[in-house]
Amino acid sequence: MPIKKSNPDFILIIVTLSLLAVGLIMVYSASAIWATYKFDDSFFFAKRQLLFAGAGVVAMFFIMNVDYWTWRTWAKTLVIACFVLLVLVLIPGVGMERNGSRSWIGVGAFSIQPSEFMKLAMIAFLAKYLSDRQKLITSFKKGLMPSLSLVFLAFAMIMLQPDLGTGTVMVGTCIAMIFISGARVSHFAFLGLLGVAGFVGLVLSAPYRMKRITSFLDPWQDPLGSGFQIIQSLYAIGPGGLFGLGLGQSRQKFFYLPEPQTDFIFAILLEELGFIGGSFVILLFGLLLWRGIRIALGAPDLYGSFLAVGIISMVAIQVMINIGVVTGLMPVTGITLPFLSYGGSSLTLMLMAIGVLLNISRYARY
Repeated sequence: MPIKKSNPDFILIIVTLSLLAVGLIMVYSASAIWATYKFDDSFFFAKRQLLFAGAGVVAMFFIMNVDYWTWRTWAKTLVIACFVLLVLVLIPGVGMERNGSRSWIGVGAFSIQPSEFMKLAMIAFLAKYLSDRQKLITSFKKGLMPSLSLVFLAFAMIMLQPDLGTGTVMVGTCIAMIFISGARVSHFAFLGLLGVAGFVGLVLSAPYRMKRITSFLDPWQDPLGSGFQIIQSLYAIGPGGLFGLGLGQSRQKFFYLPEPQTDFIFAILLEELGFIGGSFVILLFGLLLWRGIRIALGAPDLYGSFLAVGIISMVAIQVMINIGVVTGLMPVTGITLPFLSYGGSSLTLMLMAIGVLLNISRYARY
């Protein structure tokens, strides 16, 4: 085991807590009207988000002090446990259905989303696999296919819920890790063609996915249906201008943009804080990714590097997809914005992942 560096990456801690603070403020601002109408408590969502944030920060600092090689030891067990949860969530009476997707396990309003935790478990397992078999990764049969088979099995389980957004982030993260490990570009080109064909098949197999594609290309074709969220999101972004309408002054949160505290919270942020506020948040994400890349490059072993690459890729992919959806550059996928969107499982998972990254930074040489 490498010699531990005494201090974690201080800049990464500050950036993470800054994003979390912005998220807590925006969750309250975006959800206050809806929470008052539905629960007669304007702080309903904000209090729950604060609870999850508190638990997540405690978990982050705890995991920051757990040697990252522990995840290597338990990687297989974690993946198996997440597969069991993905099976349980599909059982009626065990899994909870929301918005047409059976993705949660829990009691009442408190629940967890197993697919979120599968992302981190798969990163830990794949980092172990790639570090053990890096010389074989150029072999399609012995290196690439065994790793991708497990990834796509998890993707298939997530799609049974169905949850295309989370599955896409997990697959994209794993492909980034495999590519960084030295897999051949020709293999990725072949698999890319298969992936495009499979994606087209998934879209065509479900009418609501096809509507999301058509609404992305022309949301005004169905302004009260599949194009409604994108149109309302753009209506929020437009008036924001350079400086925004002012914190708490959003108009779209008055029942125009459905549940604005979740996937479309960045639209409310742009409406209230404008281009300046949105640029500040993107700058924070850029700083987080920069520190993560430095940690990956400075990690003392392959496992630490692959683990850091996986975590940073997961955050980057999720941020790009969410902002792309909110600004109308990508079809609606139902992916949260890390640290900002309301959601217990997603927030807790991201803070745990940052905790792992912080522990790697204690060993990194940079």
